[in-house]
Amino acid sequence: MVKLYDGGAYLVNGDTIVPETEAAKVESLTGKKVCKDEARKGTIAYGIMEAHNTSGNMENLKIKFDAMASHDITFVGIIQTAKASGMEKFPIPYVLTNCHNSLCAVGGTINEDDHMFGLSAAKKYGGIYVPPHIAVIHQYMREMHAGCGKMILGSDSHTRYGALGTMAIGEGGGELVKQLLCDTYDVACPNVVGIYLDGKPNPWVGPQDIALAIIGEVFKNGYVKNKVMEFVGPGVSSMTTDYRNGIDVMTTETTCLSSIWRTDEDTKKFLTTHGRADAYKELNPADVAYYDGMVYVDLSTVKPMIALPFHPSNTYEIDELNANLSDILHGVEEEAAKISQGRAKFHLTDKITDKGLQVQQAVIAGCAGGNYTNVVEAANALRGKNTGSGEFSLAVYPSSQPVFINLTKQGYIADLMEAGAIIRTAFCGPCFGAGDTPCNDGLSIRHTTRNFPNREGSKPGNGQMSAVALMDARSIAATAANGGILTSAEGLDCWGDVPEYEFDPSVYNKRVYYGFQKGDEEKSLVYGPNIKDWPEMSPLTDNILLKVCSKILDPVTTTDELIPSGETSSFRSNPLGLAEFTLSRRDPEYVGRSKEVDKIEKARVAGEDVTKAEPELVKVYEKIHTIAGQEKVLPVETEVGSMIYAVKPGDGSAREQAASCQRVIGGLANITKEYATKRYRSNVMNWGMIPFQMKGEPEFEIGDYIYVPDVRKALDGDMKDIKAYVIGDEVKEISLYVADMTEDEKKIVKAGCLINYNRSR
Repeated sequence: MVKLYDGGAYLVNGDTIVPETEAAKVESLTGKKVCKDEARKGTIAYGIMEAHNTSGNMENLKIKFDAMASHDITFVGIIQTAKASGMEKFPIPYVLTNCHNSLCAVGGTINEDDHMFGLSAAKKYGGIYVPPHIAVIHQYMREMHAGCGKMILGSDSHTRYGALGTMAIGEGGGELVKQLLCDTYDVACPNVVGIYLDGKPNPWVGPQDIALAIIGEVFKNGYVKNKVMEFVGPGVSSMTTDYRNGIDVMTTETTCLSSIWRTDEDTKKFLTTHGRADAYKELNPADVAYYDGMVYVDLSTVKPMIALPFHPSNTYEIDELNANLSDILHGVEEEAAKISQGRAKFHLTDKITDKGLQVQQAVIAGCAGGNYTNVVEAANALRGKNTGSGEFSLAVYPSSQPVFINLTKQGYIADLMEAGAIIRTAFCGPCFGAGDTPCNDGLSIRHTTRNFPNREGSKPGNGQMSAVALMDARSIAATAANGGILTSAEGLDCWGDVPEYEFDPSVYNKRVYYGFQKGDEEKSLVYGPNIKDWPEMSPLTDNILLKVCSKILDPVTTTDELIPSGETSSFRSNPLGLAEFTLSRRDPEYVGRSKEVDKIEKARVAGEDVTKAEPELVKVYEKIHTIAGQEKVLPVETEVGSMIYAVKPGDGSAREQAASCQRVIGGLANITKEYATKRYRSNVMNWGMIPFQMKGEPEFEIGDYIYVPDVRKALDGDMKDIKAYVIGDEVKEISLYVADMTEDEKKIVKAGCLINYNRSR
């Protein structure tokens, strides 16, 4: 059972929930008068944020982090941006892992060129470099850097180390650049929602099951959006820390800002095992702590779960699904038809057999599935079994070489291989479409983090469509033991026999480059032919003219749809090369439209007559001159840019390229009803685009122009009612607004991007 409380709640003595409407009970329980503002300070999250805040004002935080982490499809752009902004060294431990493009399988030398760039940057600026296949980013940070009371920033949305007492946040590269320049992470103090865990999970229930049960309840109503999830209650101690890590990493899929867990002796044991006993300290809420919401989870009632395509919140109990296969799967097929827009077909009901649902592929991998405990449980289920010689296949990726070594020494790798599983090295590819792409019309079940449309690597534009359902490693193993027929782990009796883990850091000692505080400015960065500098971007003018280049009316638009993952990741170090893929799976004509607008802006910057570059602007400006006060507006003084309308963009990845790809080919603004995540909105601003919103329906179409006068002045105002004009057959006034921005964010947008802003300083 997962129950959401209406409104806020108090937690008394760590084990009693009192709804805010019954606050008088708090006084009777404690004998003290309750003060809500003081009780807010009693959360674990508040204490950690206060210790890292440099503003002196807990309403508006300016955070400095203890460490940072990036992987090989984000660190090149971050370092290039910071270098262009004047960075001379890494001021805090900055870990550069190589776990996304580690196969070096696409584009010739360009993946390994990025790796060599990262190593050279670690030597020059004083970084920590983890070579390919050694560890996935988040497992390495758990093992070597997370600690109680710390804060870590990562350029990957699944940067979550809450189960180790660390508040970790995944953001776009711009926010990491700010830390590299000794600036701060500026955010209004987030609300904190308590996740009260009670009871104990059944032996056949894994961390993914619990995570999916929570995600299914809180995602669609935005219950924890941009908030901190604080895990408390006696149920925390019913699970090992390795198990908790598997739940914690999935909190990203709720759209929360960060997470934190109370710590206990098992947390201490985990850190001690990894040679870092000094990183432990007890973290618990105060005797009275106020939470802005409360989620009650009875762990004993959670059953094996599945998240069907195309979102981690599309959750069902596996037993429920198996009892209603035809009806439920038909609904997924209808959603697939909308996603593919007629370019490809995807079927699930044809996979229903007299034995059950036949699955084509299974994967246990990455920061969610590749943990020691999960792989051991999978091996226990498959020992002596046979995954079969048919269409079904199973691949297992241990999350780090130390985990792999321990599994090998204890014989679990042999058990899996003898059953027919394929064992691979630490790699994040199955999470984002760079490895194990299923066959066309195939269904893959995965203990990974996401199952967004086509994230697994299929290309509807090429007539391909496959999909992923998320499950726990235990039910995946049960399915594999049943020849690929979807099976709940509850049907097996082999769970809970997990020996103590022994951490062997020798591979890290031999292969990881530890360069923090050892930078040598005389060293040179090593560039490959695909590593390009960021193109120049224009500063914001007083008035702007936007051309609508895409209009997306889906309820949610993921970052995967804004800029696809998978094979496109090879071009993350080439801004203009990557931008060619922008919206390619959602609106293939967008890039061409935006680039035409960019030509106009480049002509304006060069001092040319833009009406000659684009004759239709003659009539556009004639209509602009009919607007009161705009009679003397000059095209040469008015920035021109493309614009995307989307209802709710930015769910999913932290990748800044979802915004930078818009910007480098002419993007100047988005108009939305709301932004799915803070991180995507931050990326938009860091790349010099205006994050407009509107309350009404969009009364404009692709190809229309929208004129926004006095936009710089509007950014200096309350931004609640910004007059804009749709320039069509007639001039139509509309109202836009911009949610709160910090003063620095306003300066960044006015400068045209974070690089411009930093250069001007």
